[in-house]
Amino acid sequence: MAAAPEKKRGRPRDESSLARRREEILETAAKVFAARGYQSADMQEIADGLGLGKGTLYRYFASKEELFLAAADRAVQRLTETVDRFLLVAELAPLERLAEALRAYLTFFQDRPHYVELLVQERAEFRDRKTHTYFQHRASGRDAWEEMFRQLIAEGRVRDVPVSRIMDVLSDLLYGTMFTNHLSGRHKPLEVQAQDVLDIVFHGILAGPCDRGTSPAED
Repeated sequence: MAAAPEKKRGRPRDESSLARRREEILETAAKVFAARGYQSADMQEIADGLGLGKGTLYRYFASKEELFLAAADRAVQRLTETVDRFLLVAELAPLERLAEALRAYLTFFQDRPHYVELLVQERAEFRDRKTHTYFQHRASGRDAWEEMFRQLIAEGRVRDVPVSRIMDVLSDLLYGTMFTNHLSGRHKPLEVQAQDVLDIVFHGILAGPCDRGTSPAED
């Protein structure tokens, strides 16, 4: 019995090309959602902005909701990658890394206001999500930073307080600053603002040592 002819193989998938296209879709979608709002944004408008057919767009993302959440996830992932790069700068001392990371965080959102809009809309449109995108990434990306603070505590450079407390306060401060900048249209020079945050975080507001038996709020 003659062997069955070998089935012709289709053109191999170009994974790098698919990844680039996905990135283009997510960036365009982020800008459309930011400008139009989740409810008003249309998949056809996003496809037109990319020069694609809507059917092609749906091959990458099955629904508008899936596309929106993927765009929000990519925004926060890019933020995390941008800030975390400073952990790898061996030439910088730990406190210098922290300072550069803070500046990078504020600069990231200043240069990409459409990402802030995505976070605002996610909170408004998907209230039933147990944990929103920003906080998912914040929880998963703390280990390296916590290790840096443990090192600083061991060296006597930072007060011996729970590292989780330091991280929570610093993260909340940056998160609030980012939203305040965006929603208020604050135009304070970024370098000045970053230096103000660093000064208060590093040096506090007290002129001298406070009584450890009394909280500052009680003074």
